[in-house]
Amino acid sequence: MEALITSLSGLGPFLLYFSLSILMLLLFKWLYVLVTPYDEWKLIKEEQNLAAAIALVGAFVGFSLAVASAAANSVSLLDFAVWGLIALVAQLLAFALVRLVFLPKIAARINDGQVSAGAVVGGLSVAVGLLNAACITY
Repeated sequence: MEALITSLSGLGPFLLYFSLSILMLLLFKWLYVLVTPYDEWKLIKEEQNLAAAIALVGAFVGFSLAVASAAANSVSLLDFAVWGLIALVAQLLAFALVRLVFLPKIAARINDGQVSAGAVVGGLSVAVGLLNAACITY
């Protein structure tokens, strides 16, 4: 019984970190949808646009990787929140850079349902998330 109580002693911090992670993911979703020039939810729900779904899922996974690293490497809840927000900004900037500099027509291609464009954005989001996660170690 003592071992169970000892194991459960981490439940409070888990709930705090997990809840903050979910809040950050929701904030990221809200901001990501704001910065994209198309309405992902409409494209996915009404038009069953696979390109938009792939891009959005890649963005979520990429950001989640970075947040997971922030949680694993933080020294406090505040430290976690700060690095989670830094990860959020980095992911959004990466999307903006890809869209505006490297692939300026990528948004129109996703809007048109070109799966290859969605795969590129989704894959780049995951790649940036991995780099972001690796850099959030100290």
